[in-house]
Amino acid sequence: MKKILLAGAVALFGLSNAQIAKGTTYLSGSVGYSQVETNNGNLKTENFNVLPTVGYFVNTNLAIGLGVGYQTEKTTATTTTTIGNATTVSENVVKQPAFVVAPFVRKYWTLSDKLYIFGQLAVPMQFGKTETETSSVTTAGNTTISNSTSTEAKYTQIGVTVKPGLDYFLNKNWSIEATIGEFGYNNYKPKDGDATNNYNFGLNLSSVTFGVKYVFAK
Repeated sequence: MKKILLAGAVALFGLSNAQIAKGTTYLSGSVGYSQVETNNGNLKTENFNVLPTVGYFVNTNLAIGLGVGYQTEKTTATTTTTIGNATTVSENVVKQPAFVVAPFVRKYWTLSDKLYIFGQLAVPMQFGKTETETSSVTTAGNTTISNSTSTEAKYTQIGVTVKPGLDYFLNKNWSIEATIGEFGYNNYKPKDGDATNNYNFGLNLSSVTFGVKYVFAK
């Protein structure tokens, strides 16, 4: 019975002695997108990021690397107010585009000859700006009044994150990887404002990122 259970466990998890050798170099790129709408669609948040990376295995199944890319977040809030015969539609749009630099360390664990799980510790740094655009249109009978304002403020953000993921090798050179959510901390500092600390813990399916990796196999 014990032999049957052991054989079943090996078949289920695909345990293997396959490893990624020291000295291996790889190039990869990840793209992530998420969109959340609430309040009957009057509040929408969109996130997009692209992060090419290069990694080098300093030891068996242990790599260090650097990612350099771009990230943006856009939040749109729409409100409608009616007073008497006047109706005002207001829209507030906040954009946060940023240049991203992210050094990292990644540890792999083998599940099979082609499938690995990994944990990645990174120190992402963002250098961006917050663009705020506010507009309103008031209609009263045949009269329409429009107003708009815009502001811009630079910011920096430095954090520490841990991400779990899966890496599946299609062949010795190509693999597909995915991360789900993150656990971490960041410090957000606007140019002319006070710094704030933020914490993020959880496996969030809306934060799934996919990437393709090319390995310079020996």
